[in-house]
Amino acid sequence: MRLIPTSLLKEGAELAKPIYDSFGRILVQKNMKLTKSMISRLQVGGVTYVYIRDEFTDDIIVEPLIEEEYRQEAILKIKNVFDTFQPEDIHKTTYLLDSAAHTVYDLAKDLITELDKKQEAIQFLSDILVVDDYVFTHSLNVSMYTLVLAKKLGLNEKEVESLGVGALLHDIGKIFIPSSVLNKPSRLTDDEFELVKAHTEYGYDLLRKQPQFPMVVAHCAYQHHERIDGSGYPRGLHGNEIHSFGKIIGVADVFDAMTSNRVYRDAMLPHDAMEVLYGGADIKFEKHMVEQFKQSIALYPNGLTVLLSDGRKGIVTRQHPHLFHRPVVRIIEEEGQEVSPYDVDLAKILNVMIIDTGQLNLMMK
Repeated sequence: MRLIPTSLLKEGAELAKPIYDSFGRILVQKNMKLTKSMISRLQVGGVTYVYIRDEFTDDIIVEPLIEEEYRQEAILKIKNVFDTFQPEDIHKTTYLLDSAAHTVYDLAKDLITELDKKQEAIQFLSDILVVDDYVFTHSLNVSMYTLVLAKKLGLNEKEVESLGVGALLHDIGKIFIPSSVLNKPSRLTDDEFELVKAHTEYGYDLLRKQPQFPMVVAHCAYQHHERIDGSGYPRGLHGNEIHSFGKIIGVADVFDAMTSNRVYRDAMLPHDAMEVLYGGADIKFEKHMVEQFKQSIALYPNGLTVLLSDGRKGIVTRQHPHLFHRPVVRIIEEEGQEVSPYDVDLAKILNVMIIDTGQLNLMMK
């Protein structure tokens, strides 16, 4: 399979991976041949990239970090937990609140178990989604990124579990923000932006009153938008004034936001998003956290077309453990001309590197 932007899709292209809505439901099934109207609807729906089949890449596999069925179940559980804390009904029974807390803790433990089974880099964790209410999918993605980073940073078992719960609930304050504001496709007004920023305080105030959660979970909601240079919100904290959990979730939150389709902008590719994070290292984010995160992410996911420093173009076919920035690339084009495909292992050829992403001329004709 190959990853291409929807702007370059041609009629008849065959999907290699399904397209989902933000609740994990399949909207367009894999193996579907796309029509012009379907391509147009995907573009209007905010889908930036899709995986397609072609003769050059039939053997390239993009394995999900967690199974699709489990992902859908997890998103539904997050939605149900958020619904339990909806402000419309403040007279919740203790049983319902306790049940929601148990669901979050069980989900965090399950995610830790699932991630422990994986040895590969996280590849394009955000599934191909039509833009919609992204909060639940975002919460799941941020949790998985957070847990992977927590393990890299050497946190103990109890810390990892608490951090996982905090990551799942980091955006729960958004239940107090009107969806018309959260999903507004145009630029927010100053007042609307202040309202969105208040989700950190709303989430903190909600969670700190729940005896089922330790205070550190409430602080995950409170501090995930704080930045070490004091430029964050809601309190403009500096450096060590920010809890380490808030810093970790902050890295994961920003990365997922950049690599996901949103109503107000297209998704970035992982290497571009990582460049933004690196640009903020030691300014907005702890540099060692960004570095450890980079070592967990496939910057150039399988199926992506790349341009090498020697002018050749190819498609990423395989990742190397601990060398995720130097994958195996299948060369298909040299000097704009088709060549018989062959693989180049960038972990062994150190004088050649990926310098950009691009499209193969022969495959776009």
